[in-house]
Amino acid sequence: MSAKFKIDGRVEFVAGFGSPPGQFRIIRELPSERDEPSYRLKGEHEAFERVARESQLRRVVENLK
Repeated sequence: MSAKFKIDGRVEFVAGFGSPPGQFRIIRELPSERDEPSYRLKGEHEAFERVARESQLRRVVENLK
């Protein structure tokens, strides 16, 4: 299965219980689990990294002005 997001891409968590707010940068792609890509993420205002499955994320749409 190919990855939907690229390294250095900006994503946010899909809304749901316990979803952290804000934007996150893709640090690296991790091996797939259960045929779904996973990623290591770094939040804009966090000192630590997170791991998330592709289905938990959506691409950040930049405002075009």
